Amino acid sequence: MFFDGLDELDQKILELLIQNARISYSDIGEKIGLSRVAVRTRVQALEQKGIIEEYTTIINPQKISGAVSCYFEIELSPDTLMEAAAILKQNDTITQIYRVTGKSKLHVHAVASSNEEMEKLMYQTIDKLPGLRECTCNMIFSRIKDIKGLRL
Repeated sequence: MFFDGLDELDQKILELLIQNARISYSDIGEKIGLSRVAVRTRVQALEQKGIIEEYTTIINPQKISGAVSCYFEIELSPDTLMEAAAILKQNDTITQIYRVTGKSKLHVHAVASSNEEMEKLMYQTIDKLPGLRECTCNMIFSRIKDIKGLRL
């Protein structure tokens, strides 16, 4: 499974942090039978190994008035795919870029403050990408399920 190489205590720590990343080391220790210091040491080791990448606040753009969220499927010529990805990566409206299987495709998520800002992204950035073959855009109306990172 995903946690081969992690002992049972590290797995329990990760489960608790996934449920609540703000849980204290003391509270984790109480739940799994370790001291606060031992928990801190284990969490720091998980961070140093890159197993825990970050702690963050996730903002739901659909709860902000006027925000527009879209997914793009962008087909590019193979020789320009990485150049196009580098251009997209520099745009603050774009939140995620994935290289996916298929005809040299990028899967891109963008969140704009308005329809006008999203249209600007499309016309001034996406439509001008080198090697652009095709682009489809899907606007997100509502979030039904959205899991961040790995779930146990």
